[in-house]
Amino acid sequence: MQTAAVVEGLGAVLPARMVPNTELEAELGVTDEWIRRRTGIARRHVVEPGTTTADLASTAARNALKSAGTDTVDAVVVATTTPDRLSPATAPEVAWRCGVAPAAAFDLAAVCSGFVYGLATCAGLITAGIAQRVLLVGAETNSYFLRRTPADRGPAILFGDGAGAVVLRAGAADEPGAVGPFDLGSDGGAADLIRIEAGGSRQRARSAAGCRPAEGDPYDDLYWAVSGQEVYRRAVEQMTRSSQRVLAAAGVAVADVDRFVAHQANQRILDRVAEEVGVVEDRRLGNVARVGNTGAASIPLALADAVRDGGLAAGHRLLMTSFGGGLTWGSTLLTWPGVEAILTEQ
Repeated sequence: MQTAAVVEGLGAVLPARMVPNTELEAELGVTDEWIRRRTGIARRHVVEPGTTTADLASTAARNALKSAGTDTVDAVVVATTTPDRLSPATAPEVAWRCGVAPAAAFDLAAVCSGFVYGLATCAGLITAGIAQRVLLVGAETNSYFLRRTPADRGPAILFGDGAGAVVLRAGAADEPGAVGPFDLGSDGGAADLIRIEAGGSRQRARSAAGCRPAEGDPYDDLYWAVSGQEVYRRAVEQMTRSSQRVLAAAGVAVADVDRFVAHQANQRILDRVAEEVGVVEDRRLGNVARVGNTGAASIPLALADAVRDGGLAAGHRLLMTSFGGGLTWGSTLLTWPGVEAILTEQ
């Protein structure tokens, strides 16, 4: 029988501090109504100063392990764009904090597609026989990479902090929770549309070549830069096509999809993608209004909310799709197993 990666645990965490749109109005020069109309977001969660991505990731990971009823994994993968440090990776520290060291541990960088890319990576580890059980975490502290100024209002109204995690085990391809098939893709020619410029060799190369920052804030490169209109167009196009490809690969009609969750970028993108794919409104899952765009954490956070609220139950056929910087995109399917979702605040 073909081996597959099977979801057996789900955990998540949100910072306790909530930032409503009204708190941003004076700094960004916009209104609550303007933000809601453009994004569908009413509030987002933000870490307290001093809380790191590893802090959130470790809590979500422990919640997922508790949900799965296990304290042992063979590998830990952390999908994040906001790691604690450029080096070393965040995952080994998360593994150590969760008590699963010396499990293999590494980070994965696919921005907002990180969770779906991570599912594919973990499935590969399991089907190749390298691991029997893998812990996947999507975690972001986006608020450290935002500026609340009218010139930066696009990213400032979108992003929030949080983490979500799943435990996957080796199992059978025809059992509930088995993940796949996958559709993954990228377009590096549009890498500048969603970026944090600082921290890599390109910045160091410019400095070594004697290039100086443009006039203005010398720290511009430290923060999120997003080309909103073009990102909207490409996100709709690629998530729609990716969803259609994975359905075709599985031989599943969209009418047979019970629940649909896309990366929680903003509500306008979510609605448009669902309409293009053909998913009716009562089968769409989402929590962007309450948490904003949490990057690689967005899909597991949405799943945890849906399980807790009863919107996602055992036996539901679930279609997931994502889009993020890189550009990257990806989709997959699974039939949801009867696992508990453990969602806490920190």
